[in-house]
Amino acid sequence: MTTATAAALLAGCSATTDDFPQLQYEAGAVVDGGGFGNATMNNVMVQSAQEDYRVNLARRFASEIDSTVTFEFNSTVLDADAQRILSRQADWIRQFPEVRFRVYGHTDLVGSQSYNRSLGLRRAQAVVAYLTSQGIGRDRLEAVASFGETQPLIATNDRERRNRRTVTEVSGFVETDPMVLDGIYAQVIYRGYIERAVSPPALGGTEIAAGE
Repeated sequence: MTTATAAALLAGCSATTDDFPQLQYEAGAVVDGGGFGNATMNNVMVQSAQEDYRVNLARRFASEIDSTVTFEFNSTVLDADAQRILSRQADWIRQFPEVRFRVYGHTDLVGSQSYNRSLGLRRAQAVVAYLTSQGIGRDRLEAVASFGETQPLIATNDRERRNRRTVTEVSGFVETDPMVLDGIYAQVIYRGYIERAVSPPALGGTEIAAGE
């Protein structure tokens, strides 16, 4: 076999990137359908410092404010205690106009699962309506999930008020907010403390002129 023939055969058998298009792209591109999935979104948020900011705010909200209100059996009515808690939630939420919140509805285990799911959602919607009445923009609030009876605090099939509840949580950010989250959290998370800070009073006494 001549050298020319061997070269021709080798050229015919050699693989190119056209034969294996996945070699032209980064790892994982072949199985990426182009959607912006939760994993990708989480990675972007972490890299841009948004996820740390959200987690820090969520922890602060849970530690400073009662995030839970409870209900009478088979009711969506917000009693005086619930309204007091939600008013404090609204005061806290107003400090952070760039942040969104979700309200999750729950029930006890009495009744059918489908009815309880609907009841939990209506409870979440009642809380959202009250927070809106306190001046919180509706676009910042979501009653998107009702866990119904599936996540009881107290494991019992009987009536249990602590299971008949809603929970308010930090969920993300308002997409149109111009705020830049650049990782300098103290300026934002401790915004209230910074705004209340005052300059120390000037020292009293007689001024000493230069040269004296």
